[in-house]
Amino acid sequence: MKVLIVYYSTYGHVHQMAEAIAEGVRQVDGAQAVLRRVPETLPQDVLENMGAIEAQKASAHVPICTVDELADADAVIFGTPTRFGNMCGQMRQFLDATGQLWAQGALVGKVGSVFTSTGTQHGGQESTILSFHISLLHHGFVIVGLPYAFQGQMRNDEISGGTPYGASTIAGTSGERLPSENELDGARFQGKHVATIAAKLKG
Repeated sequence: MKVLIVYYSTYGHVHQMAEAIAEGVRQVDGAQAVLRRVPETLPQDVLENMGAIEAQKASAHVPICTVDELADADAVIFGTPTRFGNMCGQMRQFLDATGQLWAQGALVGKVGSVFTSTGTQHGGQESTILSFHISLLHHGFVIVGLPYAFQGQMRNDEISGGTPYGASTIAGTSGERLPSENELDGARFQGKHVATIAAKLKG
């Protein structure tokens, strides 16, 4: 059973969460976690001005995803940073290229899930994931979130990402904050949860 983890990461936060998601997927017997990046759309000089070149080297080994790979997966977990409360443009462009899959109904019945990163605590973690779900519903995905069975959602002793809609992390306004252990645990839980449900559906 293949679980595809498709993401875009500017400064490495979503990449770290994607790796934690993959760890959770691998906890399920027979589940294979496949990491893929969506294509970059920004010119190199813009990325340099953003200070993103060095951070993106951490995920440079991850292959670029093709839309056809979505059809081959049993579940797809999407990761995106937040841009004004919505998915990033790179992810939007990738999804906009899936029209042929939609026409074929190629993704109907597959498990779909989303995780995100924002610069601030209230920077759109929930709206990004919820608005992403609209695209998944149009494709016929069976949407899976991060249930409160993950006890880390109930913590109030620290500032932490994590929503019932999907795992999340807070990057800080200049990317200075790395995903906390609680946020990474949420991502692992989500990966395992998605893989478990996908296995039952594939059953």
